[in-house]
Amino acid sequence: MLARKSIYTLRETHLSPSLSLSYNEPLHIVKGEGQYLYDAEGYQYLDAVNNIQHVGHCHPKVVAAAQLQYEKLNINTRYLDETIVNYAQKLTDKMPAGLDVCFFTNSGSEANDLALRIARHVTQSKETIVLDAAYHGNLSSLIEISPYKHNGKGGSGAPDFVHTVPMPDSFRGKYRGKDSGTAYANEVQILLDEIQESGKQVSVFIAESLMGCGGQLVPPQGFLKESFQKVRKAGGLCIADEVQIGFGRMGDHFWGFETQDIVPDIVTMGKPMGNG
Repeated sequence: MLARKSIYTLRETHLSPSLSLSYNEPLHIVKGEGQYLYDAEGYQYLDAVNNIQHVGHCHPKVVAAAQLQYEKLNINTRYLDETIVNYAQKLTDKMPAGLDVCFFTNSGSEANDLALRIARHVTQSKETIVLDAAYHGNLSSLIEISPYKHNGKGGSGAPDFVHTVPMPDSFRGKYRGKDSGTAYANEVQILLDEIQESGKQVSVFIAESLMGCGGQLVPPQGFLKESFQKVRKAGGLCIADEVQIGFGRMGDHFWGFETQDIVPDIVTMGKPMGNG
């Protein structure tokens, strides 16, 4: 096993400095199992940071399923294969009626990029409404619609076709209390009116069902439901980004959007589908 100093030197030589390390003394992690990580000295750490291994690191059933598939077939969807259609059926069985078609990609970023492309094709517009502090991925198209990225370090702000709603925080935000959901939804309507007055058509409203990087924020009841209604009335589509939230991590609900009593036009998910 390489010494910590050697690993650090190789990292500085061959990896981009934009790939940050956590802690002043970075951990040398050699193993993950369940909720724990283990370093080179054998110390055990409770992993309260990672948000994608939602059945634990290296779950034996996940490892076995991946190994079995690699032993049988590793191929794309140009050929008939029962595994992918069986999986698609099981996945859509977890969805509300009408959400019956899957398009599999390699990541949540690619899923959100494809969702945008679909919405823009259907509406013939790029005008996009997002939440402040939202994060939807690392592709160029997604940095454009992610205030968490384009307003952060190294960012260049939002393009003209991206319109930002205040973060629907009913505790510290612009509107508070029991009617804050409606108040924040009215901010969506203001943007819709501005888009229409400029002679343009709204394309899509994309939102995390519960905000992740924006602060683990649960939107006030009614906000997403009323916002979806307003956007659809204006001719736009609604996307629920479930990459960090959905897929069995919501207790009694399989999806985050179910807690908000809404049915999106498109639902996206990502690497937690494969436990990381």
